[in-house]
Amino acid sequence: MDALTLHVLFVVFLATLIRSTFGFGEALFAVPLLVLRIPLPIAAPLAVLVSITIAVIVVAQDWQHIHVRSAGWLLGATMLGIPLGLLLLKTGNPRIAKAGLAAVLLAFSAYSLFGRTPPKLKSDSRRWLLGCGFCAGVLGGAYGMNGPPLVIYGAMRRWTAQQFRATLQGYFLPASILGMASYWLAGLWVPVVTHYYLISLPVMLPAVWLGRVLNRRLHGEIFLKYVYVGLAVIGGVLLMQALHP
Repeated sequence: MDALTLHVLFVVFLATLIRSTFGFGEALFAVPLLVLRIPLPIAAPLAVLVSITIAVIVVAQDWQHIHVRSAGWLLGATMLGIPLGLLLLKTGNPRIAKAGLAAVLLAFSAYSLFGRTPPKLKSDSRRWLLGCGFCAGVLGGAYGMNGPPLVIYGAMRRWTAQQFRATLQGYFLPASILGMASYWLAGLWVPVVTHYYLISLPVMLPAVWLGRVLNRRLHGEIFLKYVYVGLAVIGGVLLMQALHP
């Protein structure tokens, strides 16, 4: 097995483990490391195929933990936000947008980690669902980064680790399928993408299983602290990208 293949397998395994454990967070890890060795037009569709596979397995495993109503409202609002994200991608200043998002994530994480009373929603809020879903669509359309607003909503709802993992996959499954359809229409789903995906399957499956085991060991405030730290890391990476593109 050559070094390039080993690199792809290692990145896919670790990204799958992160996604399966927490339900999010693999996007900022997988694509940047994959493009160190393979072109972005191959890395991006490969990451989406991996996302679809993880989501299918998690939904099949833990469908009873999915907040179907929440996932549906978030997905619907996302569809409304994607056109604005695409417009921002074409006409906006990506450095300013990334710096603004980084500031929001870092502020929310710091408040939640060090504040006395982190924000909490006792039940689903249509206003917050629409707002977070719309922001997810904007970020997804502009940067392929739907996750942070969804994570913020789940954290405010105090979803358990299992609910977090399952509900986000219930959202990401149709969203990723739509994304892959876009790549196919754009002619980016080429044989080499399928090749890397197929050889990655043997490492994805055990990573999903291991992530589920780790997820079930996380409970209550401990899990939320990991979520807030994850958001802070994403915010930090975005801030560095904005300051040093």
